Amino acid sequence: MNVKGKVILSMLVVSTVIVVFWEYINRNSELDDNGSQRDWWFPSWFKNGTHNDQGEEEGIDRDQGQRKEDSEEELQLSDWFNPKKRPEVVTVTTWKAPVVWEGTFNRAILENYYGKQKITVGLTVFAIGRYIEHYLEEFLTSANRHFMVGHKVIFYIMVDDVSRLPLVELGPLRSFKVFEVQPEKRWQDISMMRMKTIGEHIMTHIQHEVDFLFCMDVDQVFQDTFGVETLGQSVAQLQAWWYKADPDTFTYERRKESAAYIPFGQGDFYYHAAIFGGTPIQVLNITQECFKGILQDKKNDIEAEWHDESHLNKYFLLNKPTKILSPEYCWDYHIGLPSDIKTVKISWQTKEYNLVRNNI
Repeated sequence: MNVKGKVILSMLVVSTVIVVFWEYINRNSELDDNGSQRDWWFPSWFKNGTHNDQGEEEGIDRDQGQRKEDSEEELQLSDWFNPKKRPEVVTVTTWKAPVVWEGTFNRAILENYYGKQKITVGLTVFAIGRYIEHYLEEFLTSANRHFMVGHKVIFYIMVDDVSRLPLVELGPLRSFKVFEVQPEKRWQDISMMRMKTIGEHIMTHIQHEVDFLFCMDVDQVFQDTFGVETLGQSVAQLQAWWYKADPDTFTYERRKESAAYIPFGQGDFYYHAAIFGGTPIQVLNITQECFKGILQDKKNDIEAEWHDESHLNKYFLLNKPTKILSPEYCWDYHIGLPSDIKTVKISWQTKEYNLVRNNI
């Protein structure tokens, strides 16, 4: 082929390439009008290696920013709790849960945090038979004054005779719901069956109504602020008579036949069943597991030494509470007032068992 022929052939090849490329551009324009990606002709490795990396980096930046915002909103233990403020007492457990004593917490920080959350806190209390006349009015009146002041509260009152319910005027943000329950023949059964009843009410409505829930005995009275420093996922109360004792001296259930059995050499604290709480789902789990143990004991014809409290201690041995309240939150003045008890939040009432435990 001569030089002229080679030139003509080269021009044809170049023209063909230009035409094909022009058709590709037109096609790209049409696809773009139809909403397809403009960079369809980029090599796939370039898209995956460069273009998508940029999007992933933007996604990572957004995720990091969101996590930063979430972390700023989430309350850290160190923000409100200073265990070094009370060196004379146990303020942190071996599993790193706080033990809340007067002086260890910053309530202002907690109030600011929970105020933004607009929380609702529930409180269940049982008053059966003569417990209604002897204790319920003072319990409710004092709770109205000191329990979760400034936050929405629902009192769940369980009685066996609604007609004997005392008239108590509640403050702002406070309401109550009254439920009639069947009386039991023995006070021990009343104590144990409350676990079943609380669980049933959590399932049917409480879990949809509150963010946190406390369960308390009626024969006690609030004396000072029982505030947001007590809120947690799973909250246990130290028993006033046993908070300094060696675990081997605790009145755990020691018979192997019982579902509440705790052998010597095991145990962290002795917890008081007069107060326990947490999120509704955690409290539901507590009540269901305790009632399961109670039923197992009934089947085996045995009754734990301290009834539902024995089963509660077994539960918290296996499922460590995320927060523990000092004896200041449930104190018995018959012990006196030692120097480590700074401010009593709730005190025991006089136990007039000879008057109130005959509910037949």
